[in-house]
Amino acid sequence: MLNAKIAVVTGAANGIGRASALRLARSGATVALLDRDQTALEAVAEEVNAVAAERPALPILLDCTDAGAVAAAFARIRQELGAVDILLNNVGQSARERMTEFSASNLETLDFILTINLKTCILCSRQVVDDMRRRRGGKIINITSESAVNGSARTWDYSAAKAGVIGFTRSIALELAPFGINVNAIGPGLTRTRVFDQLPPELTKKIAAAIPMGRIAEPEDIANAVMFFASDQSSYVTGQTLLVNGGNWLL
Repeated sequence: MLNAKIAVVTGAANGIGRASALRLARSGATVALLDRDQTALEAVAEEVNAVAAERPALPILLDCTDAGAVAAAFARIRQELGAVDILLNNVGQSARERMTEFSASNLETLDFILTINLKTCILCSRQVVDDMRRRRGGKIINITSESAVNGSARTWDYSAAKAGVIGFTRSIALELAPFGINVNAIGPGLTRTRVFDQLPPELTKKIAAAIPMGRIAEPEDIANAVMFFASDQSSYVTGQTLLVNGGNWLL
């Protein structure tokens, strides 16, 4: 389905990024993997190579908040693999242990949250749009969050940054639609990643019980949505945000 396509996945070493990279590789894409976790990055590259030996992965160690490193990484991708057909902007996180109520907000933490969740999308997207415009086609997929729509107490900064991702998605979708480029966003609900697995089991059961579908999302649930937006099945869909959250809509 994605034969001869070049895909880039940021934050590829774990969770949603890992699941999406494997899904894209199984569907025929050659995948470049970007992450700053070297050990996990190498492990994912081995997994991709196991399912797509004829199309080996290109793992690149970098911090996607570093504009210079991002430019260098995409230059390497163009040189070694070719022009990018599919970009998945997956890098992001909440404040985690620095989480506070808005009244106790810290501007240093806010800058970090905006940079890692929103600016990385902008930096990486800027590296692919020129080639996509020239070739009159391409797919950009941005990972936002259900909290961008529903809101979330104590993660107001994360919600704001992820809402910015939605605004960015819609804006460049308008600009790039005349060139046949699709730009869409996916808003996962709570997903079983490394951070989630650190929560107490009783809390995870309580959270799952509050979701209409009665379970936490698996990374593969999000990867399935990524695959839809990466494929020709979404050729007439752009500027959209798909919430993949088990029906957890303003509950």
